[in-house]
Amino acid sequence: MSRHIIETEESLIIETPERVPLEFALASIGNRFLAVAIDHFIQYLSIILIAWFFLSIAGYNSNDIADAPDKLFSEAPKWTIALMIIILFLVFAGYFIVFEWLWNGQTPGKRLMKLRVIREDGRPLTMWEAIARNLLRICDAVPGFILPVYSIGLIVIFLSNRDQRVGDIFAGTVVVREREGEAPTFAETFSTRITDVAFTRVQKQTETSANVALLNEREVEVVESFLRRRWDLTDRQRLWMAWRIALPLMYKLKPTFEMENFTYEGFLEEILHRFHAKQRFLN
Repeated sequence: MSRHIIETEESLIIETPERVPLEFALASIGNRFLAVAIDHFIQYLSIILIAWFFLSIAGYNSNDIADAPDKLFSEAPKWTIALMIIILFLVFAGYFIVFEWLWNGQTPGKRLMKLRVIREDGRPLTMWEAIARNLLRICDAVPGFILPVYSIGLIVIFLSNRDQRVGDIFAGTVVVREREGEAPTFAETFSTRITDVAFTRVQKQTETSANVALLNEREVEVVESFLRRRWDLTDRQRLWMAWRIALPLMYKLKPTFEMENFTYEGFLEEILHRFHAKQRFLN
């Protein structure tokens, strides 16, 4: 099923399978700069602390800081040196990849600035997109490398109508702001009186390979609460809440599905029905 993507200067509008436009606010350059500055601070602080730990093994102290690297490589066991190099490389090269993969498109800096990386079609970031967009961070950071300047990245963002850097264009991702006002909070949504307790399907059934055994009770409770209370929401609020709940679940379950009948709300209906069917079978 095709989706029409409408782009404006500061937003990306995706027409969902429900034929309702879902608007994402594109992250500003300023917010992205602050987020990456926070991330690089954490990254380099971690590198310094790790290096200091290994240098202390080599007999480092504040009086002979200039000789500490020589002591490390001449006196420390080879396995210690190899371990240090591997750990430093992983922190330097894998910081952004690991966080964006495990935190569903966010790093500590992006989380503080309320930013998130998603795919261009609105679906959650996968490990492969996280790897692709961050491997090309080296290109975006030119002319810096150890201390990234992001000159190329800034130029490409200015030229892109989706505010994408080179890594985003290659991976097919965009950085968006999480707009708190577009949907009610989880507490607001789930604290009101239930007006419809029937778990009837209102969307076309979504055929998916999702393994619902990976879900925990809390996640199922959130899905169940939403499906019970969805009629208390406006159409836009309902769509946003369905997307917000489905996104981390899709990231966790990594389902395959046919796009022809797919809707976020239908996906939630399907996994809830599957979960209860599985529970009945076990009981």
